[in-house]
Amino acid sequence: MSSTLLAIALILLITLCYAGMCAAVPFRDCPRCHGMGHDIKTDRKGRMKRGHDCRHCKATGKRIRFGRHLYNLWLGVHRDGTR
Repeated sequence: MSSTLLAIALILLITLCYAGMCAAVPFRDCPRCHGMGHDIKTDRKGRMKRGHDCRHCKATGKRIRFGRHLYNLWLGVHRDGTR
């Protein structure tokens, strides 16, 4: 019985922390370009140079968090339904 309550409390704590993070910092670094907004390539001599723009984050280096995206969708549905 106590292990079940502990598991529920732990899941609730993790959920609330993630919701707080989505509210405080809605954007995260893009996992494809690691927050740089573009690829890093090397030329034939081995020197680093800028590659193509990241199409996943549109060269901003930031992507919206999944939880914040769900909240924005819910907010749009709620707004449309109460007009």
